[in-house]
Amino acid sequence: MARDDASRAIGKIISVSADRLVVELHGGSDNFTIVGFDDIHYVATLGSYLTVPMQAEYVVLEVVGLREKDTPQPRASQTELDKASSAKFLDVVPVGSMPIQGGSFRFGVSTFPPLYADALYARDEDLDRIFNVELSSETETKKNAAGDEQKGSIPHNIEIGTSAIFKGYPVKSRLDELFGGHLAVLGNTGSGKSCTVASIFQSVFMKPEAFAAQGAAFVIFDVNGEYRRALDNIPTWIKSCYLKATEPGMRILDASEKRQTAEIKDRFKLPHWFMSVNEWALLLRASEKSQLPALQTALGLTTLFQETPETQVMEGKAVEDSLKVIRNHVLAKIIISILHSDASSPSKVDRILALLNTFSTDEISNDTVSDGLYIDFGQFKDGPRTDTSEKYDKLLELLKAHVKDDPALPGYGNIPFSFERLQDALDLALFYEEASGNKQIREYCSQLVTRLKSVIDNPDYEFLRADVGALQDHDREPTQYVDRLLGIAVDGGRYKKERQICIIDLNDASDEIVELASAVVARLIFDRMRRADPRNAMPVHLILEEAHRYISEKPSRFAIDAGITFQRIAKEGRKYGAFLIVASQRPSELSKTVLSQCNNFIIHRIQNPDDLSQIRQMTPFISETVLRRLPSLPKQHALIFGNSVNIPTTFRVRDADPTPNSNDTQVRDIWYVPTDPKTSWTA
Repeated sequence: MARDDASRAIGKIISVSADRLVVELHGGSDNFTIVGFDDIHYVATLGSYLTVPMQAEYVVLEVVGLREKDTPQPRASQTELDKASSAKFLDVVPVGSMPIQGGSFRFGVSTFPPLYADALYARDEDLDRIFNVELSSETETKKNAAGDEQKGSIPHNIEIGTSAIFKGYPVKSRLDELFGGHLAVLGNTGSGKSCTVASIFQSVFMKPEAFAAQGAAFVIFDVNGEYRRALDNIPTWIKSCYLKATEPGMRILDASEKRQTAEIKDRFKLPHWFMSVNEWALLLRASEKSQLPALQTALGLTTLFQETPETQVMEGKAVEDSLKVIRNHVLAKIIISILHSDASSPSKVDRILALLNTFSTDEISNDTVSDGLYIDFGQFKDGPRTDTSEKYDKLLELLKAHVKDDPALPGYGNIPFSFERLQDALDLALFYEEASGNKQIREYCSQLVTRLKSVIDNPDYEFLRADVGALQDHDREPTQYVDRLLGIAVDGGRYKKERQICIIDLNDASDEIVELASAVVARLIFDRMRRADPRNAMPVHLILEEAHRYISEKPSRFAIDAGITFQRIAKEGRKYGAFLIVASQRPSELSKTVLSQCNNFIIHRIQNPDDLSQIRQMTPFISETVLRRLPSLPKQHALIFGNSVNIPTTFRVRDADPTPNSNDTQVRDIWYVPTDPKTSWTA
């Protein structure tokens, strides 16, 4: 052992087992304080570190327990503990290793120290390597879009807080590893999750010198309306977009004075034709057996009978001619079925004319069909109304000529259509199913029809109802819609980054709207990332607040739930640059698939036994002693572990400035006030 190491020895290992070692401190001390050549070291703190030299490397030990045992003396009183002569023990666990000379700390131990090996206190330079704070920013020269060279610094890590064990010591996280994978921020309500999330992205954007994080893209699903305020002190060269999901006519508050020039605000809109069939099933709670096929047919009919005639489903006259054949087939088959039904003649006529008022072709329309509908049933063909019988027969001949052998209907093409059009298309789909022999389909789909009508009438779903007659570019095509969210614009044939943060404020929305909106937007972003060339060149981070509300472990009783979308992003997103930052107070209710794919965890105070059990299952490599601290962590303190830090670390989160709008209620100040007090609410 080197001379320097010998001077730092505080004791020897006297017990070695698979999960724990015991260090007996050298005698002659009346407490656990060691006076070293560089400082005074108090080694009795849970969570502090010791090192054991072994050949060319140190084994790093974490202190998880301390105890003292008195050694009997001849004249000592039995009621007094002799501090100087008592034996002192530290229970420790091995957590990693690092080279004696230079090199980085590595989590995990392959070789345990032997009995009677010397245990040394950790110096500041050892802590630097353990906590990975020795990496400084790199200065690089890069070219801008005009080809001019600019010099700036690129950080390796960001400071996320200070150590809870070593006073004032910075805790840092590696940028590539923290944001190059999925992150979970977990903890009870009031433990500081929102401030932690705000602090993390604030630290990304607060870099004052050249090469600020202008290439970043954060999309925040803000279900509590908290994060807009947290942007106030971010430099104005970092731009943001604030989209509020609220009732029509409700005023959207202006940005703070600091962000007036750096933020654009708008009402959150999600054109409903961007939704997939499964997302429509989620919205309408369609069951898999009967309702989902009928809904799928109805969506296909919105493509077949386009509401906007200038939009072509596919290009080419041959394709358009084949679609015309299918349109005529659908209408002819339905009208023949109505004519042969048991309904009264007036009822049949009303149904057919109502149908043709909405869906028609040049060949089958009110003009070509109506003459053959008026017939006095029960009259002989050679009777006084012979002409009506002839017209009826001609109508049947016309319709039968257009009926084909059940051609395949086109699929849902995401062509713009109104909600009312879908309602008519669903009615047409049910007619078509009845014409195909499924006489009970209308009864099976009655709830689906009712649900669609309630969505049409409900003002809460106004954000879905884009105006088909006044479409903007970002309403027509999903790629442009996503680019607007991410702040990407096309300038002179190249992509240009205009904004870095997008907040989608869903505070006024119900749970089912939050579930739907988050799933659709996340899926659109993920699809955009998968099609990008080159892929993974413009990463996007989705911040999911109160994630347990829409990424549940329990499967939905309907055809689909939003969790499926996020599970796919969790499993495949890293390859395409789509990353999740999941914040939740109920990890036991979160999707286990999503949590299992997270590379890093920040755990605040958690007291629920089910949630603690879930974290134990996620973190088998963390000592039980560390996990036992979770129920008693103070506010704004957390445990971080994962591949962005060298070692699981308890730390105090750096202050968010300003904090999100999530402060605790000041009950005393609000309750105890003068008569007729001044209130802070505004009318």
